[in-house]
Amino acid sequence: MNLEKYMFPCLSKTLFGIECLGCGFQRSFLLLLEGDFIGSFKMYPALLTTLFFLAILGLNFIDTNRNYKKLIVVSAVLNGAFMVGGYFFKHY
Repeated sequence: MNLEKYMFPCLSKTLFGIECLGCGFQRSFLLLLEGDFIGSFKMYPALLTTLFFLAILGLNFIDTNRNYKKLIVVSAVLNGAFMVGGYFFKHY
């Protein structure tokens, strides 16, 4: 089944012709689900840090007894660095 036809288009790429920092996330996630870890990393290097960040955010909402503020900030900074680094890796 070809799932690419169900993917959301990048608004930045559609309107301006420039890829955003998140371009490649959906395809990278599908590659990860198919078991192609290297292909997934090459498509979008920040996938794992993004998933980690989203998991910590979700855990913060579920487990309200603990304070995840520091971990959220650290994972957000790490994810941002991977997003910017991956963008330059793909384009330069």
